[in-house]
Amino acid sequence: MLLCPVIGKLQHKRVVLASSSPRRQEILSNAGLRFEVVPSRFKEQLHKAAFATPHAYAVETAKQKALEVASRMHQKDLRAPDVVIGADTIVAVGGLILEKPVDKQDAYRMLLRLSGKEHSVFTGVTIVHCRSKDGQLDTEVSEFYEETTVKFSELSEELLWEYIDSGEPMDKAGGYGIQALGGMLVEYVRGDFLNVVGFPLNRFCKELARLYRAPGAPGAPRRVQRDSIPAVHTFEELGDADAEGSGSGPAPANAGREAGGVRPRAPRTREADLNGVTDSQPPLLAGLLELMYGFKASKVLLTACKLNVFDVLKDRGPLTAADVARKIDASVGGTEHLLDICAALGLLDKSDRGYSNTETASLHLASDSEQSLHGLAAYHDGPVWGAFTQLGRAVREGAAWTPEPLPQAPHERSTEETLQFMRASHGLSKLTAQHVATAFDLSPFTSACHLGGCTGALAHKLVQEYPRLQVTVFDLPEVVKLAGDFQTDAQPSERVHFVPGDLSSDSLPPADLYVLCSLLHDWPEDRLHGLLSRVSGSCKPGAGLLLAELAPAEEEAAGGAARRPPGLRTLGTGRRPRGPGRYQRLLQRLGFQDVQAARAGGLLHVVLGTRAAP
Repeated sequence: MLLCPVIGKLQHKRVVLASSSPRRQEILSNAGLRFEVVPSRFKEQLHKAAFATPHAYAVETAKQKALEVASRMHQKDLRAPDVVIGADTIVAVGGLILEKPVDKQDAYRMLLRLSGKEHSVFTGVTIVHCRSKDGQLDTEVSEFYEETTVKFSELSEELLWEYIDSGEPMDKAGGYGIQALGGMLVEYVRGDFLNVVGFPLNRFCKELARLYRAPGAPGAPRRVQRDSIPAVHTFEELGDADAEGSGSGPAPANAGREAGGVRPRAPRTREADLNGVTDSQPPLLAGLLELMYGFKASKVLLTACKLNVFDVLKDRGPLTAADVARKIDASVGGTEHLLDICAALGLLDKSDRGYSNTETASLHLASDSEQSLHGLAAYHDGPVWGAFTQLGRAVREGAAWTPEPLPQAPHERSTEETLQFMRASHGLSKLTAQHVATAFDLSPFTSACHLGGCTGALAHKLVQEYPRLQVTVFDLPEVVKLAGDFQTDAQPSERVHFVPGDLSSDSLPPADLYVLCSLLHDWPEDRLHGLLSRVSGSCKPGAGLLLAELAPAEEEAAGGAARRPPGLRTLGTGRRPRGPGRYQRLLQRLGFQDVQAARAGGLLHVVLGTRAAP
């Protein structure tokens, strides 16, 4: 047999297949390979959105499976096998990776998506050479993938349901197995047929030939010493240990954390790809991919808020997916999928007993929490998300990218739209009010006017902190009318007054201190200068102006916050975020003196200036 010399390279080695797939075992056995079967226990926590291509997801999954088996066998008897083979086969159509169907309806939708179309079957394969050195596991990793194109015929309803009722699709990724009844659905195959079955034997043998060239030849794998398997920090659907082949594949199971909330741990490492180069991505490329895929995580968070998932789990978890699905009136399969991704995002905890909120979710995402951002999530899931879906048209027509801030379009909103904006503003104000009120000592002031103060959350916090202070909330008439429906952290006070008016045109109420909080970042330069000039003109000598804005993202990153694209909050304005130095210079040019800046609560920059005498 032509391939025997290649397979013979492994004849005297202890070879382990990290898969329980009977199809893979049959393919390799028929090729004359002798091997043990040790199914991987790796719980597939890989977030598909973190990978640029479906095949990258399959390769990484295969690698993690193989490394888990190598590490476990080494830990068991301090002797690793010579070679561990890992593989993962997926079905992808239009860039979408298809899972095992959760029920017959899901199988129907999946097969209908494939009907009459070409799709790709990818198998990622990892070959791990192992040895024990000074009690440590030393490995050489090589990886590759194979793609095969499959075309389905147009499938009739009768044929679809006949195949679904056979039961075969229910444990198959993509909902079919080409080696069995699913073969009747296939019009043609372009590429390696065995790849569709579950293992690309021809490519595997070519890789063996490459790996067993003379030592030091180009393309030889690199040796990397490690204490244990590499950590997996990405996430999404998880699969059983034996979820293999195009006849199976990743399926939702345990996401994000192991039982007890502990993630599998292992040091980071670099592995060689089939060309002998490392698989670590340059920072710029990683940033680009983060930009491309970030909207998916956002939509998961916003959808979970909209469905009140965090309300259901607050003080009641852990609950099973079926329990949650029943309470939010949704399908069990869809709910489990959503909960798994939320767990992987760190929003939920998952254990053997079910799902429960993390502390952050209960504190900020449940709608009835004191520091809830549920309203802000609803606002972004509604008008903001809707505006960005029309971005192409907005660019062509020159329209605004995002919904205009409430003060700029007072007569174009319905009551519900106004309330939606107010809920968003109220949640953010409650979260930041204490930090704004205490960033500087404001006790010298006896009267304040919060311009665009919305529901009065900051105003009530100010009078709570400063017993001599009287605060006026100046906002649009429709906002003032609805403000009484909102509760604040502080007790209502007679020292807080609401005055209706238009910030851009009406006279400002007199005050010793004017306050603008989280209002100006969306404003163009001309409107910003116009408003600050009007406020400056209303200030008597010795009066103050307090500005509070969310800190630019790049400064948060420098302070240890999670990395995110700079200026993300100002997308749609065409402007870079303004830092405290920018506001300091603006106030100084307008005649304010002793302009100070402070960081407040990690989220805000606060600037305070005093109007100089003329």
